[in-house]
Amino acid sequence: MSPIKRVTLFKIPNEADQDAILEQYKTVKQNALKDGKPYILSVSAGKTIAKDDPRSKGFNLFAISVFASLEDMNYYDTECGAHKALKAAAAGKIEDIMTVYTESVTED
Repeated sequence: MSPIKRVTLFKIPNEADQDAILEQYKTVKQNALKDGKPYILSVSAGKTIAKDDPRSKGFNLFAISVFASLEDMNYYDTECGAHKALKAAAAGKIEDIMTVYTESVTED
């Protein structure tokens, strides 16, 4: 079974709010515990570069999280304290959000 890659795109109008959410992402991997142990394989987050590119459809921040299993990703969605803290910090700041997750058919 391949790792589960979860990609989340955000539309966050206020740049200070973008920065605050990115600060949360800097610690989510180490703060996310399942059965008392870290369980997120990797997290990458940042601002999009091409702000005026129409293909971005206004999404200006991304996060890519990698999990060993769909079960781990579902735990992140429903029970993880670190994710709940991140969502609380982002509450009211996000204009739109899109999340997709997949098992890759390629090596990377």
